[in-house]
Amino acid sequence: MNGVFQVDGQELFVKASVGVSFYPRNGQNWNDLFKNAESALYSAKGDAGSSYQAYKPEMDTRGKDRLIMETALYHALEKRQFVLHYQPQFDLLSGLVVGAEALIRWQHPELGMISPSEFIPILEETGLIVSVGEWVLRAACAQNKQWQDAGLPPIRIAVNLSAIQFLQPALAQTIRTVLKETGLFSGYLELEITENIAMYAEDAVIAILDELRAIGIQIAIDDFGTGYSSLSYLKRFPIDKLKIDQSFVRDCQGGINDDGIVMAIIGMGRSLKLKVIAEGVETQMQADFLKLNGCDEVQGYFYGKPMEGGDLALLMAGTVSSNKNFCEAMV
Repeated sequence: MNGVFQVDGQELFVKASVGVSFYPRNGQNWNDLFKNAESALYSAKGDAGSSYQAYKPEMDTRGKDRLIMETALYHALEKRQFVLHYQPQFDLLSGLVVGAEALIRWQHPELGMISPSEFIPILEETGLIVSVGEWVLRAACAQNKQWQDAGLPPIRIAVNLSAIQFLQPALAQTIRTVLKETGLFSGYLELEITENIAMYAEDAVIAILDELRAIGIQIAIDDFGTGYSSLSYLKRFPIDKLKIDQSFVRDCQGGINDDGIVMAIIGMGRSLKLKVIAEGVETQMQADFLKLNGCDEVQGYFYGKPMEGGDLALLMAGTVSSNKNFCEAMV
């Protein structure tokens, strides 16, 4: 259920999830009807967060599981159950590690390792994404500084920001504080935002991006090609990098359609003087195609899976001297 509205000349995209229960078959009183409608709502939110669902008895279990997970998330941060893994990013020409994307994982004491796809939407819906996101930012910056202090080559650490985090009034000050506390130079931090940020008032978004760039932080557009349909924001937004979505890279096997999309994004980045990185690279064919067409950087299972900080340190230690000089020249 989507709607598009014009407000002061700006398009606003609104999504809604609806849960429905029917009297009398789904309940004989208000409390039962409301409880069952809420179970249907949880199910609707699970369908990409934009649909409606009528109540079915089997939804009770899913709703209960969702409530248990939501309650557990409120305590996960204070109980230090979150951990970060890091997926290396490589320069295609030199083959050196030039960055790493910080990826959050939830190590639940009873349920084990829980996929981000299961708990990130709940963090966003509850607003917990703000506090958890700040923890990710601080932990990633601290880890990067620890690598540097250990004599490893300085690299960029990439941290994802949700729209909720991005629009927080104190975002820039929070980042300044984190950088000061961790001692990380701002040029070694990269923030990844999705292009759907462009749906919001462009002037306000540009003001935020200008403030972040003034700190010295690099900005990347994540999942490029899958979101906002208008590309006019690329000319206006102060950004540094486009990240080709893995769905395009995955199908890059010599076919015309997806290969053409990847080539177009690389060409667009080059014309706008932006770096281009491809994610989800899993085969030699994909890597060769990207290199041949001038893609700057890559990440994916073909080069390295997300790993703990210590494992990434071992990977970087193999090319300390040359990688250090290369990375310092980039900042």
